[in-house]
Amino acid sequence: MKTCTLSLALALLIAATPAAAHRQWILPSATTVEGDQPYVTFDAAISEGLFDFDHLPIKLDGLVITGPDGQPIQPENSASGKHRSVFDLKLAKPGTYRASLVNTSVMASYMLGSEQKRWRGTESELPPAIPAGATDVRTTRMESRVETYVTAGEPTTKALAPIGKGLELVPLTNPTENVLGTPARLRALVDGKPVAGLDITIVPGGGRFRAAAGDISVKTDAAGEVTINWPMAGMIWVGANWPAREGNSEGPAKPDAPAPSPPRRLSYSATFEVAPF
Repeated sequence: MKTCTLSLALALLIAATPAAAHRQWILPSATTVEGDQPYVTFDAAISEGLFDFDHLPIKLDGLVITGPDGQPIQPENSASGKHRSVFDLKLAKPGTYRASLVNTSVMASYMLGSEQKRWRGTESELPPAIPAGATDVRTTRMESRVETYVTAGEPTTKALAPIGKGLELVPLTNPTENVLGTPARLRALVDGKPVAGLDITIVPGGGRFRAAAGDISVKTDAAGEVTINWPMAGMIWVGANWPAREGNSEGPAKPDAPAPSPPRRLSYSATFEVAPF
């Protein structure tokens, strides 16, 4: 039975588990650049240590790059290795660019006689994957979006526009103008609509060099907005999941008592740079 690749399946499973030790991310070599048509190199990975290459690459099949004019741009020199994927981006126009990795998958469980079966793959693979005679079929569609932003010259806003699908944390403060000591604003959307009461996690990079990880959590207000007071300068990961998962158990459901799953599990994460001044 054909299923999605290991790295995609694991990335989506990690994204659907708020307390997972592994996180997925895109890291640019620089977030602000000058000069005549400069280049930025990006790393994309799933890791236990944030921004460390210690686990798996993220496949680049779902890579979407949005230019300052809101139009898509093709990356250059894309490749995947043992621990990370990489690609280059030529910033041919001044302004702010968005790099996004967008992935979807389907998880299904069903009973075949007295035996419970589980399956994971793509939407198109689902119909033939469920055998005739299967009962109690349950499906969950998982959608993840992983992003970062870079700016050539002066920042612009067209690339910040919401997509209107899945979970998004839309920057209300330009993401390449984050400064320590200056609050930044984000708006959480699900399918283009604000989400109140959403838990957002902020994790500074470089945790292996500190005694404490420094993670903090904030919650969106009635308008779906949140103010982030950056805990330190440097590269920082921001992420959220919707809907919130009940309880803290990360283990698989017992075969004789499967936990109910929502029809959709959405995740979002972004990498921001916070300047010291």
